[in-house]
Amino acid sequence: MKEKHIRIRIEQCLSLAKASNCPRRKFGALLLDPERNVVLMDGYNGGPRGGGELCGGDECLRDTQEVESGTRMEIGCHHAEMNVICNCAASGVATKGAWIFVTGEPCMMCAKLVHHAGIKKVIVVGGGYAGANGVQYLQDHGVMVEAVEGPQDPRLEALT
Repeated sequence: MKEKHIRIRIEQCLSLAKASNCPRRKFGALLLDPERNVVLMDGYNGGPRGGGELCGGDECLRDTQEVESGTRMEIGCHHAEMNVICNCAASGVATKGAWIFVTGEPCMMCAKLVHHAGIKKVIVVGGGYAGANGVQYLQDHGVMVEAVEGPQDPRLEALT
């Protein structure tokens, strides 16, 4: 895939992230057919489908409960990768062999979903997620991971 198309897809993910209602961090993701360079599905992180309440309303429970990034994934919003895969399941869109673009490294839970959905490549904004992630899991299980330049998690700056 041409570099310009990768940049465009990352820009699309960043635009999708703007739809997130998460007060902590906004992520976007696209599933792509790499042979035709066609978007199959999209998603972003946030509350339950249909406008349900976020876990902590206007505050992120992960912040108020001081949950370490990459742990206790049952607390918090639905992740962008999770939403893409669930949107595919709900719409009958095959994920096998697809590529997923995401604005931060997948957490371990999402890495497992990506792997088991048969997605063969993850193109991710490197360093976009401040916490333990599932990149090594993906690589250990035959999923290609390519990091690209892009916006960094603002929480990373607070740590330095």
